[in-house]
Amino acid sequence: MVWAHNSHLGDARATAMSKRGEWNVGQLLRQEAGLQDTVLVGFTTYTGHVTAARDWDQPAERRWVRPARRDSYEHAFYASGLDRFFLPLRDEVVASMDNPLLERAIGVVYRPETELESHYFSAQIGSQFDAVFHLDETSAVEPLDMSEHWIRHEPPDTYPFGL
Repeated sequence: MVWAHNSHLGDARATAMSKRGEWNVGQLLRQEAGLQDTVLVGFTTYTGHVTAARDWDQPAERRWVRPARRDSYEHAFYASGLDRFFLPLRDEVVASMDNPLLERAIGVVYRPETELESHYFSAQIGSQFDAVFHLDETSAVEPLDMSEHWIRHEPPDTYPFGL
């Protein structure tokens, strides 16, 4: 079992990564072991909080995640009206989920100010994963060793700093 971010674990051939000649762990696993002997499971969220830094080599913080873009899988899942679900991506479901949409990937760094360029990519989620867990709202992983950098209540982007 491998636990990794979606951008590492979903099959790169079903994403914009393949157009750039990139590959990832999910693609390599499927190529080596075959479709029948691998199960790639993705995780999506509409909004909530994550543990991420503002930039590389910066401390991890509790960060608020903007609601997903309307042209994304995360928004489509949110619009289903189900606040959390597990979706096996097999047969008929795969065909309906293979229209390319944007997918959000948040990893070590989260940059809401450049979210489209920094965190969204085109994907065919039905071919990228074998199943997906979706939560409308996620909670940040809390570090075992809290430091002064851990921010519990980050103000939203609309907070009037200049007033």
